[in-house]
Amino acid sequence: MLGAIPAARAAAAPAQSLPLRARPGSLLLRPGHGETPIWSLEAPSPVLRFKRGSEVDIALQNDLPGPVALNWHGLDGLSAVAPLSAQPPLAAGTSTRFKASLQHAGTLFGDLGLLAQASALPSRAMPLIVEETEPPQVDRDEVLMIEDFRLRPDGTAVGAGTEPKDASAIYTVNGLISPDIAVRSNERLRLRLINACQRHVIAVKIDGLDARVMALDSQPAEPFLARNGAILLAPGGRADAFIDVSLPSGGTPQVLLHDGKEARPVARLRIEGEIARPAPLPPPAPLPSNGLPEQLELKGAQRFELALAGNEWVSPVRFSTSAAPAFKVRKGRIVVLALVNRAADATVFHLHGHHFRLLDRLDDGWKPYWLDTLAIEPGQTQRIAFAAETTGRWLIESTVADWAAPKLVRWYSVE
Repeated sequence: MLGAIPAARAAAAPAQSLPLRARPGSLLLRPGHGETPIWSLEAPSPVLRFKRGSEVDIALQNDLPGPVALNWHGLDGLSAVAPLSAQPPLAAGTSTRFKASLQHAGTLFGDLGLLAQASALPSRAMPLIVEETEPPQVDRDEVLMIEDFRLRPDGTAVGAGTEPKDASAIYTVNGLISPDIAVRSNERLRLRLINACQRHVIAVKIDGLDARVMALDSQPAEPFLARNGAILLAPGGRADAFIDVSLPSGGTPQVLLHDGKEARPVARLRIEGEIARPAPLPPPAPLPSNGLPEQLELKGAQRFELALAGNEWVSPVRFSTSAAPAFKVRKGRIVVLALVNRAADATVFHLHGHHFRLLDRLDDGWKPYWLDTLAIEPGQTQRIAFAAETTGRWLIESTVADWAAPKLVRWYSVE
C-alpha cells in the first residue's frame, strides 16, 4: 500500500514538486458562441505523469471564491491527505502542501467535485498517470478524460447538484469537443479512459475495433475483451484498454459514448501515415501487479450492511468525523460490505483508501479485477470485499446518477 518512502531511498530520489492551482477558467463548450466560465484545477501540464515509486510534493493554491477539497481517485492508503477526514476544505485565498508516495502504477485523477454543490460553476478534473517500472509493449499511451456539462440556452453552465431544467448535456474529451487522435494502422494503443463526469454512467466503445481491458480503477485486471467492444464506467471510474488498430490507413473509427439515453460520437481515431508493422501484435501479457492480495479469506470476515441513503449520510459541506462512522475495523481484517440501493435510480458508491473485489452473487468468489467505484442499480444489493490494510479515517461517497442529486458522504475507520 502507499506509505512513506524509506529515508535512504528518499535521499537518493528527492520529492518532485507539483504546483496545483484551483482558479476560475473557461472552456469552449459551444463552438462559435464563446467560452463558458468554469472552475479549473491547473497544473504544469494537461496530464501529470510520474514513475511508480515517485514521491511528489504537492502545493495547492485556492484562488476560487469558496473552499475546495482536492479529491484523488485511486490514491490508496495515504491517510494524512484523505479529503475531509484528514484534510479539511481549503479556504479561499489560502494554500496547503502535502506529500504523496506513488507506490501503485495506474490511471488516477484528481478533482474538486466533493464540494461542487456549494459552487455555482462546474469544475474540471486533472489526470494523474503513474507509469509501471517496466512499461508494457504499446506504441502509444493516450488519456481520454471524458467530462459532462449542462448548458442553459444562454450558454451558462449548471453545476451538478442543481436542477438542470432546460439545460442540454455536453460531453468533452480532454477538454475538447470531438477531438481527432492520429494513429497508424497496426499500432497498439493504450487508451486510459477516465469517466470524470459529474453524474453520468457511460459506455465507451471504438466503432469497429476490439478493446482488451487491462486495468480498472487504477489496478491491473485479468485481461478480457470488452463485451461488444463497450466499456462501462461509473462516474469516477477508469479503465486501461489496449486497442490494436486493425483497420487500413484512411479510416476514421468513431469513439462512441452512450449515456443511457443515446449513443453519440465524442472523438475519432484518424488512421494515417505508414503502417506500424505488417500484422498486429499478439495478445498482451497482464500488467504487473501492484501488490494487492491475490486471495481474500471471506470466512471470518467482518460483515456490514450499508444502505446508500438515510439520515446518516450528509453533504460534504456538513461532514465531520464527530459523527459515528459507518463501520470500524482492525487493520488486517477482511471486510465484506452489502451495499443496498433503495433509490429509484442507479447510485454510485466510491470507497476511499482501499480497493475492493466485487463478489459473486453466491458470495463464493469475485470478479477478476479490483475497483474503488461501483454503480448499483435501483433496488439491488451488491457485495464487495477488501483487506483493511491501512489505518486512518476514510471517506465513503454515495451519489444518485441524476444531475440534480446531491453528493453524500460518510466515513469508516481502520484502527
